[in-house]
Amino acid sequence: MKKRETKAMPSFKNDTDAEQFVESADLSEYDLSGFTPVKFEFEPKSTALNMRVPQKLLEAVKIKAQAEGIPYSRYIRLVLEKAVSKN
Repeated sequence: MKKRETKAMPSFKNDTDAEQFVESADLSEYDLSGFTPVKFEFEPKSTALNMRVPQKLLEAVKIKAQAEGIPYSRYIRLVLEKAVSKN
């Protein structure tokens, strides 16, 4: 069986160009293996949370957040959301 060649995903200058590409392109021709899922945050943040934690815990959280490529405050929010979700 012959391995099918895949194309590199092009870059886009704006959302309109990307939307037009997705509407007309055959995405099975492109290598999407480097893509990662992204969670969009639509709900406004209306309440602040202030808490005291041990320094070592905060350092560990910051390391985990950095490994995920997100700010540590967003990482904490994601952990809290996961803890209270039914999944």
